[in-house]
Amino acid sequence: MNNNKYGTYKFGLTTASAFVIANMIGTGVFTSLGFQLLGTTNMTSILLLWLIGGIIALCGALVYGELGAAMPRSGGEYHYLRVIYHPMLGFMAGWASLIVGFAAPVALACMALSGYLTKVFPVLNPLITGLSVLSLITIIHAYDVKMGGTIQRFFTFFKILVIVGFIACGLAMPVKYQSFSSSFSGFSWDDIFSTGFAVSLVWVYYAYSGWNASAYMANEIKNPQRTIPRSLFISTLVVTVLYLFLNAVFLLSTPATEMTGQLEVGLIAAQHIFGHTLGNMMGLLIALLLISSISSMVFLGPRVSQVMGEDTYILRPLARRSERGTPYVAIWMQYVISVLLIITNSFELVTKYTGITLSFFALMTVIGVFVHRHRFPNAHRPYKTWGYPFTPVIFIILIVWSIVYLVREDFIQTFVEGKQHVMWMSLMSAATLATGALLYQANKWVVNRRTNYKLSYNRNEH
Repeated sequence: MNNNKYGTYKFGLTTASAFVIANMIGTGVFTSLGFQLLGTTNMTSILLLWLIGGIIALCGALVYGELGAAMPRSGGEYHYLRVIYHPMLGFMAGWASLIVGFAAPVALACMALSGYLTKVFPVLNPLITGLSVLSLITIIHAYDVKMGGTIQRFFTFFKILVIVGFIACGLAMPVKYQSFSSSFSGFSWDDIFSTGFAVSLVWVYYAYSGWNASAYMANEIKNPQRTIPRSLFISTLVVTVLYLFLNAVFLLSTPATEMTGQLEVGLIAAQHIFGHTLGNMMGLLIALLLISSISSMVFLGPRVSQVMGEDTYILRPLARRSERGTPYVAIWMQYVISVLLIITNSFELVTKYTGITLSFFALMTVIGVFVHRHRFPNAHRPYKTWGYPFTPVIFIILIVWSIVYLVREDFIQTFVEGKQHVMWMSLMSAATLATGALLYQANKWVVNRRTNYKLSYNRNEH
């Protein structure tokens, strides 16, 4: 690790991959299965969902690898979209990352962690538990970059070890509540084109979100042109395999009826595999694993905000860094937003809102690989997307499919079934885009006013 002018450190492939894996393996895989079972209980359909989710993430990672190597600066979609399309679209992506991309998943992970802990220790208050964990992790990352990286590596390796152990025990235990034949029977290819399958894919895509994590911290990675593509590919492949095996264990060990609609599916499955007492201990370990995810997102999110502060006059405070190199203003800004979302305690709505908003900007970024090659044909590309153009096309088709079905479901529940009064998910996503565009225009207006004032002042002086 090398010092730079800010006194921070440059991370290598191991730490970069640790951030990606930690960012991916978090709330989604330990909570989303319960919501997927509301649409289908067929094991083939569910594992196919997780496989398709892995394909989406892998295709996206390959594309982001090219863009990250060609434009090695922190910020992810914020930096890519402002270069490829227009600064306004990049700013909107950065604004969404600030509110949705990291603050919301941090809040969801804290909700899930407190849910697991309060199931094991009912005396704990869920709200206070979630806020306490978030506060402690934020203090660590606001204090020192090196300490945050060390903690991240430790918790990520611990996370992988626990998950592999969970999978091994789940497959080795003699008692199975569902046989392979009954679990895989009843599958129909028509299920894939159903609304329930597409909506469930959003839950799965949320579980895979974070496959682009190292792109957000390019400024703090050694040799980013080489490290970013490798970290994205390796991490996404590892996580896809772990997700498939982990969900197979959940489904084979535990009756689907007990997990349907439940948040703590990992704890429920652990109690069936290990018994009530040891299952509670495993639930406690799962809660500890979520600390790794929270830590990763608390570290990565402010790096986007910091870059936005460097480029945007009215957000300049977000670019401030401490003597130890931490973007402390951006870190505490994200902390405040996460706290507000934790207080709402609306897990399902926040997850769907997060999924559709992030999917839109990921979609625009992957389309951007075609635009970037056309606009900058002579740009240096140390890495090119494997399988181009089919890789980005697969990503685009699957993401558009899930977004359309998700908005359609929001419309049906509001105007056809009357289950909700407002299309909250679609409205919140649109509001995020609109406020980002308005803030960009406000910054442009302020900068123009300052420029005109300085010109006028200089003319009067002379």
